[in-house]
Amino acid sequence: MTISRGAHALATAALLLAAVTACADDEPAPPASDPPSTADPVSPPATSATTPTTTSEAAAADASALVRSFYAVRDELRTDPAVKLTKLRSVAIGGELSAQRTLFAREREQGQHQTGDTKIAELTVEGVVLDNSDPEGGRVPTVQVDVCYDVGGVDILDSNGTSVVSDERPDTGWIRYLVSNYNFEADPSGSWRVASSQNLERPPCDRA
Repeated sequence: MTISRGAHALATAALLLAAVTACADDEPAPPASDPPSTADPVSPPATSATTPTTTSEAAAADASALVRSFYAVRDELRTDPAVKLTKLRSVAIGGELSAQRTLFAREREQGQHQTGDTKIAELTVEGVVLDNSDPEGGRVPTVQVDVCYDVGGVDILDSNGTSVVSDERPDTGWIRYLVSNYNFEADPSGSWRVASSQNLERPPCDRA
């Protein structure tokens, strides 16, 4: 899993994130100025059998864990309509929080619910930028995480128990996440949140 090779792409994506997140209600907005163009050079991030040795490695590991939690929370909210949508605040922020909240509110109004769980087939950290120079203005540490998800075992049913999923839906797909920490100084490990997401055009990955 490579961390630093996507630094330039992460910087560009962070600039786009500023424009999107600035429109979200009651969430901190990244600045309009250019983000840093380099990331900390680090060795590959730690696996479950090792301990992160640098701040960048720790950030990569924490952001990766947060993305996995993001999928778990989404599955829970879609499976159990009794779970409050405020739980999204534990895994998302800014524009992503607003988008997810709107999506699930609409699905619940239509009586839809999910069966099965989303699986992560592949997850790679493509860039780490640890610029925390202006937290109030939104310039905060951000990690770019690319995910191939597997929804082959997932169905969405309407209030009558009929599937609303198209027969043409692929089992796997790629999404790029920008995961940011707006409270990095006080909580460098536990305050990571998904700030934005973007579908990627990539060949299908193997199912999980």
